[in-house]
Amino acid sequence: MNLDDSRMVYACCSLVLMLIIVAPTLGLVVPFSRNNQRFSELWVLGPDYVAEEYPLNVAINEKQNVFVGVGNHMGRSVYYAVYVKLRNQTQAAPNMTTLTPSPLASLYEFHFVVADGKTWEKPVVFSFLEASRSGDFLNVTKISINGAVLSVKNLAMRDTRDNGFYYELFFELWMYNEFVSSFSYHNRFVGIWLNMTA
Repeated sequence: MNLDDSRMVYACCSLVLMLIIVAPTLGLVVPFSRNNQRFSELWVLGPDYVAEEYPLNVAINEKQNVFVGVGNHMGRSVYYAVYVKLRNQTQAAPNMTTLTPSPLASLYEFHFVVADGKTWEKPVVFSFLEASRSGDFLNVTKISINGAVLSVKNLAMRDTRDNGFYYELFFELWMYNEFVSSFSYHNRFVGIWLNMTA
């Protein structure tokens, strides 16, 4: 090794050693980029705790079971609400364009706090208790959700293409807004379609 090569090795080793010594201080001065994407997850799982085998064809007094869950990636603990709603095919779902919830009334509610990076899950056991059919219309008048018996008035017209009376049981995610001291729609919803023909 000649003198120039020795100088080059010495300079490189000195530079590496200096970077190792200065790195902890450099971390305090130079901000490192972090993933600032903050979001919440909302999901519904079938009765076997998987994203399949959701109930479809349901009958009066037949209990169905799904699981609703929320994941918090907001960077802080969040106070959430999940509103359970029921709609027929002509009633409004939440609008993803205007970021507004469905105008339908909530039938059942969950309120809970989730720490950042954690999840929350609960079973939802539901059944249709009363419904009456008149020609091409089916009117659901009573539903049970987690043991609570709820009066509803939801009229569905027969879907001639898919040959059934369809209702969507859906879940909207809301988040507590400290600035207005109430819950605000968090732009997430999931649902399952149910055929009441049976």
